[in-house]
Amino acid sequence: MTQYAKICVPVPLKTEFIYCFDSEKLQVIPGVRVMVPFGSRRTRGYVIDLEDSVPDSGFSVREIIRVIDKEPVFSKKDYELALWMEKFYFSSRGEILDTMIPGGRRDVGFGAVSFDGDAGGGDFELSDDQKNAVNIVTESDKGLFYLYGVTGSGKTEVFLRCAKDVIDHGGQVIYLVPEITLTHQLARQVLNRFENNVAILHSGLTDAQRITQWRRIKRGEVGLVIGARSAVFAPCDRLKMIIIDEEHENSYKSGNSPRYHARQVAQKRISDCGGKLLLGSATPSLEAWAMMKDPSRMIRLDLRQRVGGGAMPEVTVADMSGEKGIFSALLQKKMTDALGAGRQVILFLNRRGYSYYFHCRNCGFELKCPHCDVAMTYHRKSGELICHYCGSRRKPLKVCPECHSTDVMYSGFGTEQVENELMKLFPSVPVARLDTDTVSSDRKLIDRTLEDFRTGKTKILLGTQMVAKGLNFPNVSLVGIILADSGLLIPDFRAEERTFDLLVQVSGRSGRADSSGEVVIQTRMKNSPAITYACNAKTGEFFDRELEIRRQTGFPPFSRLINIVIRSRKQEAAYTTSCNLAEKLRERHGDFEVFGAQECPIEKVRENYRFQVILRSRKASSAMKALSDVLSEVKIPSAVTLEVDVDPLDML
Repeated sequence: MTQYAKICVPVPLKTEFIYCFDSEKLQVIPGVRVMVPFGSRRTRGYVIDLEDSVPDSGFSVREIIRVIDKEPVFSKKDYELALWMEKFYFSSRGEILDTMIPGGRRDVGFGAVSFDGDAGGGDFELSDDQKNAVNIVTESDKGLFYLYGVTGSGKTEVFLRCAKDVIDHGGQVIYLVPEITLTHQLARQVLNRFENNVAILHSGLTDAQRITQWRRIKRGEVGLVIGARSAVFAPCDRLKMIIIDEEHENSYKSGNSPRYHARQVAQKRISDCGGKLLLGSATPSLEAWAMMKDPSRMIRLDLRQRVGGGAMPEVTVADMSGEKGIFSALLQKKMTDALGAGRQVILFLNRRGYSYYFHCRNCGFELKCPHCDVAMTYHRKSGELICHYCGSRRKPLKVCPECHSTDVMYSGFGTEQVENELMKLFPSVPVARLDTDTVSSDRKLIDRTLEDFRTGKTKILLGTQMVAKGLNFPNVSLVGIILADSGLLIPDFRAEERTFDLLVQVSGRSGRADSSGEVVIQTRMKNSPAITYACNAKTGEFFDRELEIRRQTGFPPFSRLINIVIRSRKQEAAYTTSCNLAEKLRERHGDFEVFGAQECPIEKVRENYRFQVILRSRKASSAMKALSDVLSEVKIPSAVTLEVDVDPLDML
């Protein structure tokens, strides 16, 4: 018997499509995935509903090729969430469902994280602040809480106690963490305590393993789901709490369509199910900090002391203006002292590669990627110049391509060059480097590297943001921040906030078990507010200052931004389209401002010229309505791609 199904496919069209199937041959039910023909290709589709007949549209109805799932992998509520996201993030329901649901096809062993040693049962005594936080969250009828505490103050334990209370009462919990913290350390705290009642969704799982975990969650077999950003979509029918650790992290915002923020999606899900949202960080986002000012919107819970006997580290600034080389005399001495005392060192630099700036001293030529408007980085190990935006590679230059002078040089330094210098300074000390260059070919290398550092096989751990947050190594007595300035030079109103967050988070890796922790911050911008406030541990003062600046300038959280990026390989097409869009938006009347059209700060990426139009409004609804109306009227040329980013975190 022929039946019909409404199906969403992952294309940028806000609609469902009708397909037919023989109900005697195929078991098609709402919530399963199917393979369908679409245009000249085959694609995955999501069955929304079944129909007994098809409206007379004049189009021939194509057949479903096959069914992927034996049981539903998404529900009506999941689809309703996709529809909300479609409207809020200017994406399509099919693309959103494709983002929400893992792509695996079959059940396999789900590859649980394993480790050696005792994980601990969490039976130790909580501090007074921890007890107070747990009691308020579990007993209050409010829905939004923020756990604000210094690094090492035991936020994770509070999260897990609150999660256990929910699970003990029959609910389910989603616990979101930045990807880097999905290591042995987190597994050590949850696997024994929650036994088989936990699903961990991490990047090391294959698609098949992820869909296996997904189905376990959908069947209600687990109470706790732990994962990075996309775990916010976990199909928990008994959802009662979502926890977002390190809430300020940019990794919670998707960089591709749909450009959703996990915090916003979590707020929507918790609102729909009547549960609780528990956020936490030592360095809250400015948006969260503003909400904390109003207890009717968000309840603030303070953890003021480190647990386990640790004290906040002593922070010293090393002014690099008068220094030569990568390491200041102060940092070298501190490293020698720490290593000599049998302690460990973490070094942080938010730039990978060996050097990143090629120029000719004769004519001033600067080498940029031929496909992007950015400098190429020299990687000594591979002997190549690499663009970190498009991946383009070429051999290093020894002669200026403009004037043919040999008076050329590479300047600047990344983690690869720092590693080389460390080996010269401390030839007998085991050093490990952790950045995307070292782990790109082997994701398990992260766990191995961190385990070697935890057990003391490695004495110095050098890395980018991978070593900045979420790591707890009691034997670390010194953290060195090689260059604190790079983030301050980015043309973005969040530059000071991000730099401050990084400095505080990296500094927090030191002195976790005693009072001997030290931090050395190397900088040429010692008077920057982000650096001076971080050095003096004046977190609240910094955020209040930054909040007042945002108030005066009209930037978030006192306004909402929508960044519309128009890109094309044809520069004129991108420019004309962006100007037309800006003009149409200005013709609309509403409580919003239009900025642009103008070139993006990085005008060219992957051969595409990029222009942007920015909308700013006190409330997003007015700007979103105007943009939605204009996009329904304006025809975007086929050679042009338009991307909408609501509440952007990256304006480059």
